[in-house]
Amino acid sequence: MTVRHVLALAMLVVATATLLLSAGALLVLPRPYARLHALAPATSLGAPLVALALALDTGPGRGAVKLLVIGALLAAGGPVTTMAIGRVTAATDNTHSPEDAGT
Repeated sequence: MTVRHVLALAMLVVATATLLLSAGALLVLPRPYARLHALAPATSLGAPLVALALALDTGPGRGAVKLLVIGALLAAGGPVTTMAIGRVTAATDNTHSPEDAGT
């Protein structure tokens, strides 16, 4: 095993742990706003880290560049999508009370 493979494996382990923790939090948290917070690490760290690990394992070349572009799009698009979902949820939420604003 080369150093490149070990680094890729370490990144995959961290990414998998992040994705599993986010999925577990998604199952446990009751409110939509809390669930959005649970998904933030998955979209901004977990998925791009998987793409980076795969690009590192692939080695230099077109395949790695494609994976890095996918990772960059996931890192940039995840928070934007989360914000859009949050705004739509806030606009259509009829049960939202002022007491929930802080949670």
